[in-house]
Amino acid sequence: MMTPAVDIDREVGPGGLAVSSDGMGRGVLVHEWVERNGGAERVFDAMVGLFPAADVLCLWNDAITRYEGREVRQTWMADTPLRHHKAIALPLMPTVWRDLPGEYDWALVSSHLFAHHVTFQEQLRTFKKLAYVHTPARYLWSPDIDARANHLLPKTLGPSLRSIDRRRAQEVYAIATNSGFVRDRIRKVWDRDATVIYPPVAVGRIQSSNSWSDSLSIEEGRMVAELPRPFLLGASRFIPYKRLDLVIKAGEASGLPVVIAGAGPDEHRLRALAADATVPVTFVLRPSDPLLYTLYQQAMVFVFPAIEDFGIMPVEAMAAGTPVVAMAYGGASESVVDGQTGSLLAGIGPDELRRAVSRASAIGEQPCRRRAQLFSAEAFGTHLLDWIATTLGHRSGRSLPAQRSAAGSDHESVAIRA
Repeated sequence: MMTPAVDIDREVGPGGLAVSSDGMGRGVLVHEWVERNGGAERVFDAMVGLFPAADVLCLWNDAITRYEGREVRQTWMADTPLRHHKAIALPLMPTVWRDLPGEYDWALVSSHLFAHHVTFQEQLRTFKKLAYVHTPARYLWSPDIDARANHLLPKTLGPSLRSIDRRRAQEVYAIATNSGFVRDRIRKVWDRDATVIYPPVAVGRIQSSNSWSDSLSIEEGRMVAELPRPFLLGASRFIPYKRLDLVIKAGEASGLPVVIAGAGPDEHRLRALAADATVPVTFVLRPSDPLLYTLYQQAMVFVFPAIEDFGIMPVEAMAAGTPVVAMAYGGASESVVDGQTGSLLAGIGPDELRRAVSRASAIGEQPCRRRAQLFSAEAFGTHLLDWIATTLGHRSGRSLPAQRSAAGSDHESVAIRA
């Protein structure tokens, strides 16, 4: 059973930190659904590695080899066509997460939609549900950021789903989140506070090689050699809210060639914009990790105009030594330091874009590399375990003090994930 104070013992193995004590009792790790790629999956990967004895649960698993050696429990939705139609499945999810089989002392939930609603049939009186919230559901709460909120189904069902979501968010014992930007959103929509723990970024892996081009295939190496230089880099999934059109505009404003890496449904529109651009625009579709890291290393500036909850890719670019242009609003503004590791945009007009690129291009590699180390996977693991130990040792989860991680104040292959 859960005791009022929990001592988390840790060991270091091939995968890094892991919890070796059974003093926490029986636990379960919960995630919305498991994708092949994605930033939320990177966070859940770290959680699975930190708690090797915990059960793993999701709505459905689309990456069956991701957690080899671990059983991944799925809900009944996994056996239906709904797993391929998230928008249609959306109204059912709050119900699916309720009263699932299991008896646990604690749950650690990775949530960006409704996973934090989870309850269990044999739920213990002392059960504690902790949630790492990537964002309150954008479909419901952020129509200004995510246009999917304006689709017919979310728009029609929005009022009732928001009421349910707000009520069930009160069940969570304590909340952590990936940025101060999302913490403010959580306060606004759920009236809950949250501790900021920045998500894990593969900083160590990126910095393990000063020349990722040496790891490219012959075809990839030939493609990189043919890129015009110097170039601005934009990379993400090709969907409208990522604003890759602004990367092209930044290239035009600066008179610099542009490389766009990723894949997605917005490709046709982006290619049409590229065809009319006044500078060369090259598309690199579905880059492998070594190819993406090579592009980071060889770009003059990484341009990231999306308003993200956190933004993993700007940190990856900084890990590679490349300065970043990002928006002054959103999660990336917490990792990119204006004038030190890049430039933050208050506006998106040609003059603002040109000045931002010019300022960023004058920044050296080492400040960027050092800054990125504050957001490593190791830092995430340490801060997450400290938060859990502190939280479960606290006698009242309703008034836990908000804390920033140590990185806070200093401040998809597509592993295109931001």
